[in-house]
Amino acid sequence: MNIRKVDTFSGHRDSVYTIISDGSGRGFYSAGADGFVIQWDLQKPDLGKLVARAGTSVYALALHESSDSLWIGQNFEGIQVLNTKENAIEKTSKITTSTIFDIRFAGDKALIALGDGVLVVMDVPSFAVQKHIKIAGKSIRSIAVNMETNEFATGDSDCNVHIFDLDGFKLKKTIQAHTNSVFSVKYSPDGKYLFTTGRDAHLKIWDVNDAYGIVSDIPAHMYAINDITFSPDRSLFATCSMDKSIKLWDAATFKLKKIIDRARHAGHGTSVNKLLWTGFENQLISCSDDRMISVWEVA
Repeated sequence: MNIRKVDTFSGHRDSVYTIISDGSGRGFYSAGADGFVIQWDLQKPDLGKLVARAGTSVYALALHESSDSLWIGQNFEGIQVLNTKENAIEKTSKITTSTIFDIRFAGDKALIALGDGVLVVMDVPSFAVQKHIKIAGKSIRSIAVNMETNEFATGDSDCNVHIFDLDGFKLKKTIQAHTNSVFSVKYSPDGKYLFTTGRDAHLKIWDVNDAYGIVSDIPAHMYAINDITFSPDRSLFATCSMDKSIKLWDAATFKLKKIIDRARHAGHGTSVNKLLWTGFENQLISCSDDRMISVWEVA
């Protein structure tokens, strides 16, 4: 496996917390501590387009493709919705005065993870809040949706993972998953496994069809693991960490394949916060507290 740093995107004035696809196949959105939401084209490095100013830091973005809308989680302010065709904010809702750590869509519902331990369910067409579900005493950090089993999972700073039914939002299971905050939950592309990571630097893999029994517990990084993403062909997955590194793993065996860091590949100088693995030339994108977004070619 060969890793090559392709590009660096520098436009943010502070830590970059999140990156998501813009749905085009070759572009993405980024946001962070400066409140800027920027759209980038992988074919035109460093020609980012500022599409929104949130006014507060942003941890969470989510693209609702069928309505051409980008949902922006304004920490302490609520949700802004950007019309991606017009590049204009068309809706806002002060659903919380807390931080917004994650936004995920499941059909016409938006699931929103808050810093006060509440999960908010919003109806996308009407933009109305339908439910508040108190899950944890501390922050809900991540949400993952499994359409194969009609479930979703949440990870929180009470060290737990909760599994809910998507239809009635009923709690099905609680897993005491980690010894510290759970930062990321992600279902495998086939929906058969749930991957969880946290501040304890462990990567854990759970068997969905075996009542979420533990499959593997890997001390994967030196410090907190912030995110997981899968390659488009499903053969690999990547993790990123507060230890400044990105690690590539075999998705079938869960074995480590490659480490991307500052010494080996001129990687990030501070915490790597989020990853996005694109179908555009199999490029992996990472963002960091060092204000930089890096693009990696994996061959």
